[in-house]
Amino acid sequence: MAEIVPVVSEALEAQVRNLLPSQRGFGQDLQASNVITPIIDLTPTAEGTTTPEILQTALAFGSQTAFDVTNSSSTIITTTGFYRIIGTGSVNMQTTERSVDINMTDGLSTKKIWGLGDTGGGSNDRQSQGFDIVVFVASGISVTVTADEACNIVGSSRQIADVNGNLVNPTGFTPQ
Repeated sequence: MAEIVPVVSEALEAQVRNLLPSQRGFGQDLQASNVITPIIDLTPTAEGTTTPEILQTALAFGSQTAFDVTNSSSTIITTTGFYRIIGTGSVNMQTTERSVDINMTDGLSTKKIWGLGDTGGGSNDRQSQGFDIVVFVASGISVTVTADEACNIVGSSRQIADVNGNLVNPTGFTPQ
């Protein structure tokens, strides 16, 4: 015997109103049934406008900011939002401690979010490591990269979403 049960979910109802504008103000709650019925796919993928994540986070000539820092520090991000930072850090191991770092700061304190260092073992070897991280930069926060003497950090950053989580596609890309 068929059984119909109301589904009370403001989130699902809002999604139906957004994806099916003709249903706005229809006036009835969503319902579930134990009878097999055709399904309307309400996921963003079914809309045909969602770019797969790996493509959406791609670096592009017009939407990435490259950095190459040796023996200094540089601020690479000051605008709010979500960013992908990708690159490589290299440390020339010497008799003194050396490192490359990615830091977040609010102007008063600094927090390391990635780093590669040498404890000063005395070897002339070079140590390198890649990184691919996503950070959220709130208002008043900046991201800096730092490389000690004989060290290097090189890479790119790209905003992948604004402060509200709205995705930012690579420059020149328009999803179909």
